Amino acid sequence: MGTSTKTRTTDCSWFLLALLLLFGKQALAQTRYSIPEEVEEGTVVGNVAKDIGLDITSLNDRRFRVVVSGSKDPFFEVNQINGALYVQKHIDREELCQGSGACLIELKILVENPLEIHYVIVEISDVNDHSPSFPEKEQIFEIFEQTLPGRRFQLHTARDPDAGINSIRTYTLTPNEHFEVNIRESDAGKIPFLVLKKSLDREQKDKHTLLVTAVDGGKPQRSGTLNVSIIVLDSNDNRPMFSQEVYQITIQENVPVGTSVFRMNATDPDLDSNGDIEYNLGKTLRRKVYDIFELDKLTGEIRIKGVVDYEENDVYELDVEASDKGTPPLTGECRVIIKILDVNDNPPEIEVTSLSNTVSEDSKPGTVISLISVKDKDSGVNGKIISHISNDVPFELKPSYKENTYSVVTKRFLDREEVSHYEITIKATDCGEPPLSIVKTLSIQISDVNDNRPQFSQNTLQFYLIENNVAGASIFSVSATDKDLNDNAVISYHIVREGSQNDIMSFLNINSENGDILALKSFDFETLKTFQFQVVASDSGTPSLSSNVTVNVFILDQNDNAPVILYPVSSNGSAEGVEEIPRNVNAGHLVTKVRAYDADIGYNGWLLFSLQQVTDHSLFGLDRYTGQIRTLRSFTETDEAEHKLLILVKDNGNVSLSATATVVVKLVEPKEAFAASDVKSSVKDEEGTDVTFYLMITLGSVSVLFLISIIVLIAMQCSKTTDYTSKYLQETNYDGTLCHSIQYRSGEKRYMLVGPRMSIGSTIVPGSHANTLVLPDRRRGSGEVRLFTWPRLSH
Repeated sequence: MGTSTKTRTTDCSWFLLALLLLFGKQALAQTRYSIPEEVEEGTVVGNVAKDIGLDITSLNDRRFRVVVSGSKDPFFEVNQINGALYVQKHIDREELCQGSGACLIELKILVENPLEIHYVIVEISDVNDHSPSFPEKEQIFEIFEQTLPGRRFQLHTARDPDAGINSIRTYTLTPNEHFEVNIRESDAGKIPFLVLKKSLDREQKDKHTLLVTAVDGGKPQRSGTLNVSIIVLDSNDNRPMFSQEVYQITIQENVPVGTSVFRMNATDPDLDSNGDIEYNLGKTLRRKVYDIFELDKLTGEIRIKGVVDYEENDVYELDVEASDKGTPPLTGECRVIIKILDVNDNPPEIEVTSLSNTVSEDSKPGTVISLISVKDKDSGVNGKIISHISNDVPFELKPSYKENTYSVVTKRFLDREEVSHYEITIKATDCGEPPLSIVKTLSIQISDVNDNRPQFSQNTLQFYLIENNVAGASIFSVSATDKDLNDNAVISYHIVREGSQNDIMSFLNINSENGDILALKSFDFETLKTFQFQVVASDSGTPSLSSNVTVNVFILDQNDNAPVILYPVSSNGSAEGVEEIPRNVNAGHLVTKVRAYDADIGYNGWLLFSLQQVTDHSLFGLDRYTGQIRTLRSFTETDEAEHKLLILVKDNGNVSLSATATVVVKLVEPKEAFAASDVKSSVKDEEGTDVTFYLMITLGSVSVLFLISIIVLIAMQCSKTTDYTSKYLQETNYDGTLCHSIQYRSGEKRYMLVGPRMSIGSTIVPGSHANTLVLPDRRRGSGEVRLFTWPRLSH
């Protein structure tokens, strides 16, 4: 394991304190470590969890980790058990950082619950792992023998990727009497020159072989060698000269390929070939320089060959040589420094560090859903970025203490039932001219909570049920809706089985899943006309929410009761009777009255009388409504003494039900009729007793039913929840038919249930089977009164 050192610095200024108060746990001081390059994988850099003040036992639960940008493999990783920061990947400082400046790696340490980001700086220090090297193994110089001492010849510059003290420190030359090495310092480093210290004599020696050694300052020292060959020539004694040693020019990035940026101009006083100049770029430049710039050998013009990118390099230094064509050729040197000006050619970049794709609708304002950072490769004003959310959503950007880092937070309460999904559009724009921008869209799904009760379409439901329904079958259904989702919207139903009508509730059942209501018995209109109960709808959320609805059920009558003859009734129970009348009665004399009743109501209970058989149609007439039998004319001597009448009594239901009665009319002399009347009166007293008994039972039953109806309707009136009112009142008919009528109000309409005869101006409603009348409502200028006739009993 390699050793590592660490430093921790904290800016305690008031400005940082203000940031800490503003941004909470996200605004923390940076932690700084330093390790040498080339350390083994697994080397511990430091216990970062302890240094930033995290609880070691909660690291795994809080997803303690290192966040890296892009798809690159991280050089460092953290141990979620002990909180140590260790080297995960081989580190080569020369690959990461070029030059001799500090090589820094910024890490983002992320923990959640709550969300925190800590910034850690790791400095990679250099080790002496590279030897100096020359671009070529050998360098050849041709020097005229008349060259004066002091002449300098630039040697190939050695390159050492190491930095600082490990870079090249000096150059040495094998001992000789003619040459020495001189070193010139520059921004690019140390440049060696071969200096002639004593004139050459080609006749004594025409070639010299030297060895130049480049030595770095590491421990132990590393070195590289260059073989230098000196060929001694004759006579060209003037070299080309530039007007100045260093030229500085400025160009913008992204200039088109082929653009001329500078023209060199060197002079040589020699004549002919000794004065012809050829230009070349120095051989010791970085390879990138040869890819971007080219130099015309004849004109000295520097042109653009490749893409000039300020973000890649903002300055280039070109060493230019001007050589004549003499023998040997002479060379002059100069340096061209080309500075690159930045243009706004890079749009901002948005990086999403952390994102919660699903947000609960009950999240409080200020809940963090994402962390983002923005950056721009341009510099200066071109690199300044303004970020905002461009669409109308209940989210906003909050800046962090670190520049260009933001949190996306909710700015108000959310409601999934209104909007279940949001597309958050984040736009980042730089301040260049023209400005460049980029858009990033975050897709956020709103999760449901149980905040809506089931709802019925109405507070009170009304259902009409025809009597004699099938027991055990569904009679109607209730339904509620819930705006929530999944289990929060799964509705179950049940009936409230408490209250005054609990005995009725025992005969009702409800399907808890679909709201179908079943009757466990068959209802009889003559026994029960209306009842009320409540249904509760509950969802399956936690906690469960519910609502209820009041259900009013009205039983509708069917023609299921045949007419019953009350008079005449003979001693053996058959509907037969004998009536004796004097022969001298006039036309219109009341012979007798057939009495009957029907337990149904309305047209189902409206009785009509008709003669089915009669001995002489000219003698007797029957009132179809009252059942009264009257003489049509006076009797003659030729009329028979006994007449038999068969009377049919039927109701007005869709399928009419009927009963028959037989009346035998005997004609007697007035004296006999008087005597018979005395005898008959005693018999009728006995028969009348039975008739009176039946009439009392019938009247009592009707009264009890009427009182029950009044009580039920009063209870409904007291518990009503809508604009539904009902009033029941009893009326007496006028033509000898025992009946009762009921009137009630529903909304803007008034309803009445009356006897068999219609009032003047009434109209039978089509399709109502002749049992519904419409009358003008005299209390208003408009509106209707519906009349339903319910005959009950005939006198």
